[in-house]
Amino acid sequence: MTSIAIIGPDGAGKSTVVARVVERLPVPARRIYMGVNLEASRLMLPTTRLALEVKRRRGGRPDMVGSGTAPAGRRGLLREARSGLRLANWMAEEWFRQAVAWYHERRGRVVLFDRHFLCDYYANDVIGRRPGRPWTSRLHGRVLQRWFPRPDVVIYLDAPAEVLFARKGESTIEALEQKRREFLELEAVFDRFRVVDATRSTDAVVDEVLEIITNAVGRPAASPEPAPDGYREDAA
Repeated sequence: MTSIAIIGPDGAGKSTVVARVVERLPVPARRIYMGVNLEASRLMLPTTRLALEVKRRRGGRPDMVGSGTAPAGRRGLLREARSGLRLANWMAEEWFRQAVAWYHERRGRVVLFDRHFLCDYYANDVIGRRPGRPWTSRLHGRVLQRWFPRPDVVIYLDAPAEVLFARKGESTIEALEQKRREFLELEAVFDRFRVVDATRSTDAVVDEVLEIITNAVGRPAASPEPAPDGYREDAA
């Protein structure tokens, strides 16, 4: 059928928009989380689930990415080996989720990606903006760029860094603005890249995203159900 990636920095409202769009699409649709925060997805390999649990118990972040430059010597070799195993598992995780997407597409469903690995890793792993990045980053970027399937349409939810920071209060305005620039540069990477103003109400953003997707699949969208009095849904 069709695969659509909805991307954007934290605070742009991706998860909220994807959930609302799935409800209103006139064709069967499935949401698949394609980001690095493993706590945001119930879909993962058993090996990833085990590695995540080990990392939790050690007080680490709920993701399987990130490795610095290993020190020299035996301890450095052990750390490099762990980094290689971690990368192998993470790439298997990425392809596993893509295989699930293919499964749904072949059964006539629209697949909505909440984030996308190629988009999230493009600046650091694919084109290598991080100085002194390890071999695992270079290898990962090469695989993503050359072989990982691209979505049919990419929809970027755009908002200024100040708006994103006010919504989430995470990271810094400078880091969020840098991430925004990196996402906007993806327009040159994908054939069908659409920018949606995410500073508007959730309803307005959902309506525009629906219009883009329904034009891609050739079916009109369903009308939304009226919200109860006093109901308000914040951007996620």
